[in-house]
Amino acid sequence: MPPFDDWNVLDEEEEEELQDASFFEEKRDVILFCIDCSESMHELRDDPVYKDVKTSHILTALDAAMQVQKKKVISGPNDWVGILLYNTSRRNETNSRASEIKKGTFIYQHLAPISALSIQELMSLIDKAREDPDTLKNVSPPLQGTKMPMGDVFTSCNWVLRDRLCYSVKLRVLLIPTHPTSAPKTASKRIFLITNDDNPNPGSSKLLTSARTTLIDLTQSGCQIEPFFVSTPERPFDVTKFYSLVLPSNVVGDEQGDSGILPDSISIARIDDLLNQMRFREQPKHALFSIPFELGKGFTIGVKGYGLVTEQKKGSYKYFVDLGDRLEVVTSKTAYIDEDENAEVDRNKALFGMKLSRVAGADQPGNNDDESGFAASRVVQAGHRPFYNAEEVQSFRTLGLEPGIKLLGFMDTNELTFEDSVKHSLFIYPDELKYSGSKRTFSSLLQKMLKKKKIALVRALVWRNSSPLFCALSPQAEKVEEGGWSEPAGFHLIVLPFADDLRASPLEEEFRASTLSKDAAKAWIEKLLVKNGSYPPDSYPNPALAYHNAQLQASAFREEFDAESFEDLTRPKYDMIHKRAGSLLKEWKKALAKDEHFNNVVPIAGTKRKADISVDEAEVRSKYESGMLDKLRVDQLKEFLKNKGQPVTGKKGDLLERVGVWLEKHA
Repeated sequence: MPPFDDWNVLDEEEEEELQDASFFEEKRDVILFCIDCSESMHELRDDPVYKDVKTSHILTALDAAMQVQKKKVISGPNDWVGILLYNTSRRNETNSRASEIKKGTFIYQHLAPISALSIQELMSLIDKAREDPDTLKNVSPPLQGTKMPMGDVFTSCNWVLRDRLCYSVKLRVLLIPTHPTSAPKTASKRIFLITNDDNPNPGSSKLLTSARTTLIDLTQSGCQIEPFFVSTPERPFDVTKFYSLVLPSNVVGDEQGDSGILPDSISIARIDDLLNQMRFREQPKHALFSIPFELGKGFTIGVKGYGLVTEQKKGSYKYFVDLGDRLEVVTSKTAYIDEDENAEVDRNKALFGMKLSRVAGADQPGNNDDESGFAASRVVQAGHRPFYNAEEVQSFRTLGLEPGIKLLGFMDTNELTFEDSVKHSLFIYPDELKYSGSKRTFSSLLQKMLKKKKIALVRALVWRNSSPLFCALSPQAEKVEEGGWSEPAGFHLIVLPFADDLRASPLEEEFRASTLSKDAAKAWIEKLLVKNGSYPPDSYPNPALAYHNAQLQASAFREEFDAESFEDLTRPKYDMIHKRAGSLLKEWKKALAKDEHFNNVVPIAGTKRKADISVDEAEVRSKYESGMLDKLRVDQLKEFLKNKGQPVTGKKGDLLERVGVWLEKHA
């Protein structure tokens, strides 16, 4: 099998082990909105938000694209976004490679990094469309009496994503450099397909085969298709007519394709829910690491690791320089300065060692110490090195191991207890790109462990600058439920504790609720269960982070921020809670009042605060000059001498004499 050399190397040495949030900022995402502009998408209807205003499916789709871009200004400023309209008679600007963009498609927004200027232009178009419903028909007039083949649509998308299209950039007030003509190769590329037409090419098996073949080529180049099918009561969307035969099975699903029922993850019962559906897929799921998994000597497969629970924090601060006509981001650089020579030194030449302490008697006359009281020289025995370079220090942490997972053995599943989980587990999945045959081997190991009810013990080093850990691999079988929710097949990488991580339980006495109290609590809990029995974290963003991003977003687009309009989606819906389980909560409260352990409280002894023994040099000198130095306690005298690098042995008289000598010498 081929070797693996492209490791995920982190620059920072103090990163928390098995927790890395850098992929939120460093990984770039490329999204191409592919929006259907057929006549049905232009049909006007009443806007549910604005009074006396008409809207359409295409207007809502453009508004969703604008909202996603506005969020990415904060969450992903390095991401790329573009908008491609199809089934429109508007033609693209003439260029030498125009034949690659099929007739019937129009690039409204070129694929380029997030730009506030392009977002403001899209916002202006949406505002004009709300005032004049015919605006979008003038911008993207629909094809009359015909529809373009979906194979041509996917071909145009493929060409735009590969960025072979050369386009001109209009000159505005400032000279704007031409956009790059190549998208980031390491980014995740996705197409958001928005349409309400469930049978775009009816009665043509040739066009269906062409669409399927073109889409396969598109996905094999590393692009993902994210469909958003608009299904309304007046115009239901039947996926079995066309898309179940074209889209990959992992997008639509075989069961849904046979029944014609769309999964909740791609169906839009109301076009107004389009932005809410996109929130689930706005942030792509990136692998935290990609490392080899050694099953035996010379027998290795590739795996990728994903974080199931990761906190997304505020982005790092950026500094800007005012150039008069524009603001430019300051490029930061870390430099290491030699204080003696006052010159920059190479970080690779820096040495690491133990901090030198003061030497007893260093203040005595006749020594050769420097002014700071540190020993000027240090005797090192032959064969010993007091200092180490960066590579040697890193080898101390990694024990000289390369990133990877090594199988050590197996044990029964029941031997893994709840207390063994001390950190968030990671989920690993096979990586076929690094080692051929990884999926088959991974699946065979998974099925055999599930059958024998075993877990694996492994040694894991997931990043170069982390320490090796002993972990347990817990197998998980694939699980598909109604509504489209699926638990993939894979292993949970559970970090096992070391001996000093284990602590005895502080509880010496416990009280258990009565059966009546538990039954009463169970009644109202069942009424307030989360829908489908799962908690979707993407539906409930961090309110503090969302509020911060909303302010930055308003500032970036020079909009007035309305704090009262901000909605905290994590705030409990008290009215609904009282409506569903109000009476049951009252019954539970009555049951608790009858419980014999209702008012029992386990007493907790308070901890004694440690006395403050720190004393200031000015206070010590003042007491010495006034002849009241003996008023200080022994622990205070020892603390003062310790801070000055003096011996702290002897009785109080010896300590007083030593303090007096030091104060006289440093008068």
